[in-house]
Amino acid sequence: MSNKNYLSIYAKSFNWAGFFLPKKTYIKCSALYDFCRVVDNIADSNELIDIKKNNFDEKNFNDPVIKNMWKLIDEFNISLKIVHDLLDGINFDIKENIKLKKKKDLLIYSYRVAGTVGLMMAKILKVNKKNSLKSAIDLGIAMQLTNISRDVVEDLNNGRSYINLNFEEIKSTIALAENYYKNSFYSLKEIPLNLRFAIIVARRVYRKIGHKILNKKNLEDYKNSGKIYVSNLEKIIQTFYSLFDLIKLFLINKSDDDIQHDHFLINEEINLDERI
Repeated sequence: MSNKNYLSIYAKSFNWAGFFLPKKTYIKCSALYDFCRVVDNIADSNELIDIKKNNFDEKNFNDPVIKNMWKLIDEFNISLKIVHDLLDGINFDIKENIKLKKKKDLLIYSYRVAGTVGLMMAKILKVNKKNSLKSAIDLGIAMQLTNISRDVVEDLNNGRSYINLNFEEIKSTIALAENYYKNSFYSLKEIPLNLRFAIIVARRVYRKIGHKILNKKNLEDYKNSGKIYVSNLEKIIQTFYSLFDLIKLFLINKSDDDIQHDHFLINEEINLDERI
């Protein structure tokens, strides 16, 4: 693996949840996150995405991050279309003065930069059922919508407007994220039991960010709060609540076959079935 563990440095919520994964699985998830983080950093630098894409496609194994990513692709049969979708999302972020105007654009962007990651992560966690993989996309989209809702001011300062700096629109985006969080829940049963609790925890901790944003009540409080995050104490509390989610999954009979995934707008441009 690479010398840096980006998961532990940059993704505190995910790294917390990773504590509940077997070590071998954690290392593989960390390798995926390393790749995603390295390509994401391109959007904040002058490095060309085409160079990174060519290095990936040509299997430049001198780069340990690319080498480890290809190991995951081969081991878990990850479609290259998913990786290219991720790179397309990063490429979009490199543009100057980004402005998303429609729900469709917001969802396609969220799929590309995060739904792809949810889908690849699900494959690493040995999820094979088609509807469950769609729910993994939903969880990734939900988390990205949470990110966007949290970082409106920071993104605007960097010339990126995914949603408007308007508290009603921020609340609306969190409500949209909630729908995707809900659609992800029942499919958690398809994750092997020894891997399941970590994802339940990650889902709860990240969802908590949206709840904390809503507690700000108005735009002024939101802007004055700085970057909103979940404290270690709150993570402990959410981990405790996750035990109830785990029990609930055992007790309920509802299947993810009953879920109506909100993928219509995304499928107008990207055939998700080809990725799954």
